[in-house]
Amino acid sequence: MTHDPAAGPAPRPVPLWNIANILTMTRLVMVPLFVVCMFLDHPGWRFAAFAVFVVAAITDRVDGELARRRNLVTDFGKVADPIADKALTGAALVVLSLLGELWWWVTIAILVREWGITAVRFAVIRYGVIPASRGGKLKTVLQVLAISVYLFPLPDPLHVVAHVLMAAALAVTLWTGVDYVVAAARLRRSARAEASGK
Repeated sequence: MTHDPAAGPAPRPVPLWNIANILTMTRLVMVPLFVVCMFLDHPGWRFAAFAVFVVAAITDRVDGELARRRNLVTDFGKVADPIADKALTGAALVVLSLLGELWWWVTIAILVREWGITAVRFAVIRYGVIPASRGGKLKTVLQVLAISVYLFPLPDPLHVVAHVLMAAALAVTLWTGVDYVVAAARLRRSARAEASGK
């Protein structure tokens, strides 16, 4: 299809290697660096792991803002960004459980929810896109905050703060998971009803 000159200049194609996608890929590269820092047996490396996690989490917010403001949204970014997010938080949860600092059932519950909802979104993508809800954004903030507190070497009496934050993150994670499943079912039902009515 040719561009109509009367409609104005044709929009420039968004390059694959733009700043938003580069930040997303950087976040993916930071995941193994974070894991290595966590397993090095020295207090200084724990601070390094905390710093890497926080910086990586910040890039998640920054790349999304840049993509929207500068019109740098690409299909690659739509797929890679959530994968990078889940890789970062998933790696942190698994490592904390391996080190005996977080109950495995919490890690498993969150990971099953995260990857399960990703699968649901892909399953209904032919009917439409399920946008991120406010609850989903709150879930992400709580997860990052809770994990950050776990990573920071707090004195033992203050560990309760990490537990409380993780309990809140888990509750919102599971609640939004149910909400996404309901939204996916509604999207599929309405799309099928519209198709059958044509």
